[in-house]
Amino acid sequence: MNRIIQLFGIEYPIIQGGMIWNSGYKLASAVSNAGGLGLIGAGSMYPNVLREHIQKCKKATNKPFGVNVPMLYPNVEEIMNIIVEEDVKIVFTSAGNPKTWTSFLKEKGITVVHVVSSSKFALKAQEAGVDAVVAEGFEAGGHNGREETTTLTLIPMVKENISIPLIAAGGIATGKGMLAAMILGADGVQMGSRFAASTESSAHDAFKRTIVETNEGDTLVTLKELAPVRLIKNKFFQDVQEAYSNCASVDDLKTLLGRARAKRGMFEGDLVEGELEIGQIAGLIHDILPVSTIIEQVIREFEVAKKEITNLTF
Repeated sequence: MNRIIQLFGIEYPIIQGGMIWNSGYKLASAVSNAGGLGLIGAGSMYPNVLREHIQKCKKATNKPFGVNVPMLYPNVEEIMNIIVEEDVKIVFTSAGNPKTWTSFLKEKGITVVHVVSSSKFALKAQEAGVDAVVAEGFEAGGHNGREETTTLTLIPMVKENISIPLIAAGGIATGKGMLAAMILGADGVQMGSRFAASTESSAHDAFKRTIVETNEGDTLVTLKELAPVRLIKNKFFQDVQEAYSNCASVDDLKTLLGRARAKRGMFEGDLVEGELEIGQIAGLIHDILPVSTIIEQVIREFEVAKKEITNLTF
């Protein structure tokens, strides 16, 4: 049996990215109900809001789901305690040292997965005792690794170094992309951008429409001095580039970024001054669809592509 299906008790080895301002309980439960693993994105939630979303998710699905926790966020201790109190069985951690919380969560019987951007960090996660890793390539939206390693090269290199299950992320939104990642050594895939442009995503409709309109070359990673992030090139992005041209300091960049810039863009729909995080694969996303349809399409394309491979000759 596929190791990711076995680990999580799901039907398909498809994980939904726990994206800030996109991944509320409606999206997570829809992905789980459709056979994948849905994740609530704790990064954009106050602790009491997270508790509410976990409780609503339990009512919306009887399938496995998890919570994604970026460890650099404040209130992380309170968030972890809520996860334990609410009996969440799966946690994906990111943006921090996996040693910090893995043993605490594992002692509570929780399956732990850590998001990494390099083989070095994948090995550290394995040593910390996680059950699986997500290896995320530079194509991904949102906060990115500093190594700039693409998914095509990252997955086989991580596979070569670890023995635990491997989930590929970054630039995957189709069945062909899923098959390619699994041929390279992944046991499953995590998709963010494709699910951001779904009916059930908690993102603002204006942001969803922008994802569909985004073309090749319309995103770029910036703000590496703070935390590298892939953004759509809107006015805010151009303001950042202008700040760089004026030799802005780290403090200048922090002031420009301000607070709640991502919420303003993705959740409130300010396409001008907001921070619009999406992956390069947005250029292949042409419609806003229900989650069930997205997963059906991905699996159908995966099966067709798998058969087509047997006919490849040279």
